[in-house]
Amino acid sequence: MHIPENYLSPQTCAVMAGVMVPVWYKSVRKVETQIKLKKETIPMLGISSSLSFLIMMFNLPVPGGTTAHAVGAVLLAILMGPWAACLSVTVALLLQAFLFGDGGILAFGANAFSMAFVMPFVGYGIYRLFAQSKWSKVGAFLGGYVGVNVAAFSTSVLLGIQPLLFHEANGTPLYNPYGLAITIPAMMSVHLLVIGVVEGLFTVGVYQLVKNVSSNSLYTEEKQTQTKLHRLKELLLVLVVLSPLGLLAQGTAWGEWDLSELTQTLKAYHLPAVQPKGMVHGFSFHSLFSDYSIPGLPVTLGYVLSAATAVVLFLLVYRLLFERRKN
Repeated sequence: MHIPENYLSPQTCAVMAGVMVPVWYKSVRKVETQIKLKKETIPMLGISSSLSFLIMMFNLPVPGGTTAHAVGAVLLAILMGPWAACLSVTVALLLQAFLFGDGGILAFGANAFSMAFVMPFVGYGIYRLFAQSKWSKVGAFLGGYVGVNVAAFSTSVLLGIQPLLFHEANGTPLYNPYGLAITIPAMMSVHLLVIGVVEGLFTVGVYQLVKNVSSNSLYTEEKQTQTKLHRLKELLLVLVVLSPLGLLAQGTAWGEWDLSELTQTLKAYHLPAVQPKGMVHGFSFHSLFSDYSIPGLPVTLGYVLSAATAVVLFLLVYRLLFERRKN
């Protein structure tokens, strides 16, 4: 679901970043309030970003020879509230883009809009609707399922409007060459049939794990109680160790191809195999550890070290940003 560099026009990227600025501002303010009321919020932010980052490393094979992944944003909203989830997923996406080249730098605002804003708020709203009727586990599953599908729909629309809005005089697209008639069915079929189910099961599974330890650890707007973090830390360790399983899925996620792969897919859709000029001459950024690999190390070991490094960075970043606010 990560939109790569140059699939969106600079204008689209600027608009989406502008949309997210007030959202990020309010998220930080809301989290500052939570920290004053609940000291465990700081380590929980690090754990939350780590959970989202790690679950996105587990690529799954899906129909069509491509891959996709869950996000975990609705789970974080259930554990910490939607505003804290928004901040946590945003930080995870930021690290993915700058350090590991997963998602475009210019497209960061667009990716955050779909996965860090739309997904946790929609999913949490569904969860709360069912939780009030004592169907909390159903709400957790449906929240995850619907949340990731709404996020996928948002991404497919952002991609699909590009050839309508930005093209050469002869109609040749400048950026993503696939219109809405292709992007929506291609992305939604995968998420409705596979990823939505995985997201829902992951959400309800971790929700039940936390609830079994202490139901008071779940977020409510009415109260702030101590969160028991040891089970979540154990889960992080398991995910780090198992992260190489994400390498087993072959193929590139739909809409995340490089230029050579894009040319091949255009032929598969019986479209002119012309590389869009805006993509060819667009912004270029080379991340330090592209595709979660570390130069000189085996791919599997690099994947594990990337996962472990991310967890450590998240825990440190939040302590540096918010530790002084505990007092």
